Amino acid sequence: MTREELIRRIKETAYLEGDFVLRSGKRSNYYLDKYLFETCPDILKALGAEFAAHAGDDVTLIAGAELGGVALAAATAMETGKNWVIIRNSKKGYGTGKMVEGVLSEGDVVLLVEDIATTGGQVIEAAKIITEAGAAVKKIVCVIDRKQGAEENTTQAGYKFESILTKDDLGIKDT
Repeated sequence: MTREELIRRIKETAYLEGDFVLRSGKRSNYYLDKYLFETCPDILKALGAEFAAHAGDDVTLIAGAELGGVALAAATAMETGKNWVIIRNSKKGYGTGKMVEGVLSEGDVVLLVEDIATTGGQVIEAAKIITEAGAAVKKIVCVIDRKQGAEENTTQAGYKFESILTKDDLGIKDT
């Protein structure tokens, strides 16, 4: 899928207009429903290839934060052949009670994939869990940067941030 096709498919599949409250607490006149594009095999496959281009030979592991990053991390792992882990938002009160599902080892070099980045809050928390486990986050890459502080906040927290697309690429204007 070309970049232009990916942009078209994501916008026609997941772009909604209205009055929305985002995870960050901010209000928005549009919403990008990640589950609408992450559940389309053609888009998910294309995103796996896009993320894989960011992995590089030094990356030993792919990570995605629950819930939106899970399908993206799996698609990236399938494209790269590298193992992947899920970073939980909170510990479960049963079973193993782990914050990381899968095998994250000290010394791993991790590509952390994210869906939609607004302020970067969730992905920064996931990155902290990875670094506290003794691994290094090579970079954080999101599908779409809403251009509302995620890059600045992530960089300020000490992580490299990139995006596959921005709201500008999708032709979205805030009102």
